[in-house]
Amino acid sequence: MFTQAADVLKRDFTDSVEWQVEEARAQLGSLEQFIVESAVEGTPAHEVERCLFDGVLRLGLTLFGTFLKLIGPGDLGETATLDDGRTVGRLEKKHVRRLLTVFGPFEISRWVYAQRDGQRIELVPTDQRLQLPESELSYLLQEWDQMLGIEHAFGKVRETLEAILRLKQSVDTLERNNQQMSETVIEFHESQPPVKRSEEAELLVVTEDNKGVPMVRPPEEKPVGAHRKKGEKANKKQMACIGCVYSVDPHVRTAEELVAILFRDPDRPKSKPPEAKQKRYWAHLTQEFDGIVVRGQDLVFTHLADEIEQRRHTNQVLVNLSDGQRSLETDRQFYLPTDANTADVLDLMHAIPRLWEAAHAFHNEGSKEASAFVRERLLRVLNGEVASVVHGLRYLGTVRGLKGTKRERLLKACDFLKANEHRMRYDDYLKAGYPIATGVIEGACRHVIKDRMERSGMRWQVPGAQAMLSLRAVSTSGDWESFQQYRVNSENQRLYPNERALQDIEWPFPLAV
Repeated sequence: MFTQAADVLKRDFTDSVEWQVEEARAQLGSLEQFIVESAVEGTPAHEVERCLFDGVLRLGLTLFGTFLKLIGPGDLGETATLDDGRTVGRLEKKHVRRLLTVFGPFEISRWVYAQRDGQRIELVPTDQRLQLPESELSYLLQEWDQMLGIEHAFGKVRETLEAILRLKQSVDTLERNNQQMSETVIEFHESQPPVKRSEEAELLVVTEDNKGVPMVRPPEEKPVGAHRKKGEKANKKQMACIGCVYSVDPHVRTAEELVAILFRDPDRPKSKPPEAKQKRYWAHLTQEFDGIVVRGQDLVFTHLADEIEQRRHTNQVLVNLSDGQRSLETDRQFYLPTDANTADVLDLMHAIPRLWEAAHAFHNEGSKEASAFVRERLLRVLNGEVASVVHGLRYLGTVRGLKGTKRERLLKACDFLKANEHRMRYDDYLKAGYPIATGVIEGACRHVIKDRMERSGMRWQVPGAQAMLSLRAVSTSGDWESFQQYRVNSENQRLYPNERALQDIEWPFPLAV
């Protein structure tokens, strides 16, 4: 008897599906007719492409609507039992929620359950079955919005998706969802498993840098306009700290080979350096948590320290690579290991400009003499003669009788080199194959911060800026797809805690048909 009833329900449901998809079949038939007519009439390919895409969107709208109808309004009966044993009742009227998908908008009418009318809704079977998001935007649309949003201004994102999907979204909606999406980033980082040891390279490298983000001026500050003082900027910047941990294999070079590469000699070595592996990035502004102001650098270095602790194996060399900013060196000494197997390296690209500044104190900019001056001293620096080079530059300045600005620039360059001499043992670094240039973090500063945060006219407040930095760091680390999956799962666990309430329910409901 039960089998016969099940067969009847199955047959009725199948008949209903046939009826529900009839409109979709009609649309598909129209598309087939359109391409035949287009072929006969010689319609330009771009017009066919555009019309087909619009037709596919309409077809998707119809099919997704059919899917929602087949799922049904989620009627569990007059009462339902929650996982904690409490009983909730079905409210008198269905509730309607909006869902904006990549195909278009839908109004979903469904039954909801609560202790009584006016109290918090405890269970929405249809929403739970479909794992609908808290936002009106579907998860796929949220992801597409922010894939574009982390690369382009939100106004451009709105225009782009309206042109492609024929959807209208406000800039406020895009900004709000950007911040909401970023709220899961910290949890995602904490949930990440350690990197695969089998895919690690020989050296572990940690690198960090700071880059300014233009901020909105606080309203209590005096507006800065046409009458600002000399040197006063129209906007303030707040420094964002970005850090990265990655592994790389040694790359042994000679000082002569490196100089030839830097000066682009015709006979320079053409081999590519080893590729950095398993890069993980973090980016933070200084923020306030429960009334306590926490520096962005402290947040980043905490991440770096945890990552190093997880990844570094016994006796592995840790290369600390960054520019000459004193606060970065201080924080490295406080947060990161300083054992015998660590090497603190000054980015060579921050030492070379000082040699050019010294050269221009004696020779004209762009001259062959200035180039030869730098080349000769760079070779000596790479061979471990930093102290001798600095002494020679100061002596030459005195002998030449430099005065005024030229002397100040020369001495400033010399002071920088002398202060970082302990981090410029390039002869040892080259022999060991250590990286000595911060291409990874310099590129990240440009990509993660500058390319999106410093566009013309952009001004940020801390919550929006931090949200953007967090999502761009996730994307740059190559974790975008896994992050999206994690945040969807995390939100669904929060929204739908009553798993057992639906575990014995067969979907779609017979009543839905």
